[in-house]
Amino acid sequence: MAKIARFVELLICALCSLTAFSQTAARLDINVHPIQNLLSHGDVREPTANRENNPALTAEDLDAFLGGLVSQQLQREDVAGAVVVVVKDGKVLFEHGYGYADVEKRTPVSPENTLFRPASISKLFLWTAVLQLREQGKLDLDRDVNEYLDFRIPPKFGRPITLRNIMTHRTGFQESVKDLYTSDPGSLESLGTYVKSHVPDRIYPPGDVPAYSNYAACLAGYIVERVSGQRFEEYVEDHIFKPLGMSHTTFRQPLPEGLKSLMSKGYKVASKPAIPFEPNEGPQGGLTASGADMAPFMIAQLQEGQYNGARILKPETVALMQARQLAINPALDWMCLGFYEEDANGLRILSHAGGSLVFFSDLHLIPEKGLGFFVSYNSLGKGEIRPQSTLWQGFLDRYYPVQSPPPFAGNRVQDAKSVEGYYEPSRGFQTDFLKTSTMMGQYQVTAEKDGTIRIFPAKDPNGQLTRWEEYGPLLYRDTNGISRVGFQRDATGRMTLSIIYPVFVFQRVSGLDTRPACLSILIGSGVVFLLTLLLWPVAALVRLHYRITLGLTQEQLRRRLMARIGCVFNSAFLIGFLLLVALPTYFTSRLDPWIRLIQLLGVFSFIGGVFIIYEAVRTWREKERWLWTKLVNSLIAFSAIGMAWFIFHFHFLHWGLNY
Repeated sequence: MAKIARFVELLICALCSLTAFSQTAARLDINVHPIQNLLSHGDVREPTANRENNPALTAEDLDAFLGGLVSQQLQREDVAGAVVVVVKDGKVLFEHGYGYADVEKRTPVSPENTLFRPASISKLFLWTAVLQLREQGKLDLDRDVNEYLDFRIPPKFGRPITLRNIMTHRTGFQESVKDLYTSDPGSLESLGTYVKSHVPDRIYPPGDVPAYSNYAACLAGYIVERVSGQRFEEYVEDHIFKPLGMSHTTFRQPLPEGLKSLMSKGYKVASKPAIPFEPNEGPQGGLTASGADMAPFMIAQLQEGQYNGARILKPETVALMQARQLAINPALDWMCLGFYEEDANGLRILSHAGGSLVFFSDLHLIPEKGLGFFVSYNSLGKGEIRPQSTLWQGFLDRYYPVQSPPPFAGNRVQDAKSVEGYYEPSRGFQTDFLKTSTMMGQYQVTAEKDGTIRIFPAKDPNGQLTRWEEYGPLLYRDTNGISRVGFQRDATGRMTLSIIYPVFVFQRVSGLDTRPACLSILIGSGVVFLLTLLLWPVAALVRLHYRITLGLTQEQLRRRLMARIGCVFNSAFLIGFLLLVALPTYFTSRLDPWIRLIQLLGVFSFIGGVFIIYEAVRTWREKERWLWTKLVNSLIAFSAIGMAWFIFHFHFLHWGLNY
């Protein structure tokens, strides 16, 4: 059965591509390009102290080391270009551009003059703005955000949402992607209009379950606007960019005339044409910046809020921003105020990742070393391996090497068996049709005979499923890298999987909620309906050729016709659903008529299913009908039940268009 389920899973993925869902996940940021990208960084190994053969961290050594590694990545992954910036002890140690900003024109990447889109790293500037206003006494991180708004977030769970909840991604909002990204800058709504018209459902009590929310970040940006009296992009220019001398950085969309010509093209793969600039609701991911401009920001964070005599935060505020706040699993990484923590190679690292459709970036700070590291790629590439994670791991292993601890001495085989199963992200959709994308984002944990585990689809740089070895009770590390994951039970007793990002968790699901079960029902029902419709005219032509009649009464013919029409509606719904998830690049209001049509098809599919089931029941009561006819009608009826379950379970009859 497991092999059949996996075959069905691969078949449906090949059939409909589910491209839009992976792209939706892309815009959920923290990056799902692909899903295994989430399982990177973090280590429990001990530092290798004072090894004489450790290379010195110099610009010359970085140039040789990174030059070879990045060039290899660009070629292997079909990536157009990248930029890397390293700061150390208050100065820029290294900055370099690789590959092309424009493949067709052969324009090389320049760290000073080529602009990249760091996506969710934008939020670090948003949180800096929030904390600046807190310093002025205009914001309180623990007050109900409704006190700062000119509309109200509907009450739920008996707890208010606070800015601290937003900055630690524990608002309880389900994900929201509609109108977050678009292909047309002119169609972007004002920040105020967007946050008022796109309030997501709340699926967790505030402060409980981490669930990364781009909408919540936009809400914080709107609060900055209301409290400061300036548009968000103007505020950060005046209070962050200008003091730090970041002249090649902006949140404005479309780009100002003086910066347009500097913008790198973005590519899915370098060997294909570039895609257009990706406008989005700015505070959550709208930053455009050169690699060199990221250096002053990193230095300010490493120097208690000041850079070259300019101060953007007080020392105590920087300490607050970088301090531990919450952890899903205390044995793993903690959430700070905006940053998330990594413990890698014996070092405490503050990080944030960012990913759009084609730009992928990482920012890392090691405060105790006075070191900052920024990397950005302008292409998705082949997508098998997340290049920024590989680059960062290589950097750490070269300049801060570690020794691995011995394996866990407990019952590793039993522990591995106890964590097997499918795990669904807490960050996602639960009350609308995009719940299907949450289902597609499930991880599968399988236990090996030696007590190690594998997590599908996480792969190592060789393209093989990563093997994870237990190093503590239900704590696992990548046997060939620095990644860590952990398992624990939540307050309800449900097993959860924690990865390096403490901004969401994976919760174990079972039965019909697992991906193979859902896809088996969907593809199985769809195949039956499509074959029924395909064979309907074929059978009629065969009967006509041989002059055979069905021998049915008028009432039986009407029932049969209504059941076949039910198959038409079910097939039309399935095709509409597959087109919805495979074709759109962006989920915008322009899709509303199409989504409404699919919802209507869902209603007609359900009604048609009633006729299909009725026909099957009546057929079994009619003794003169062939056994083959009864079995076929029963199979179609079970398919109708399966499709009706899919429609209801994944909320296609939910009439709201806010998703």
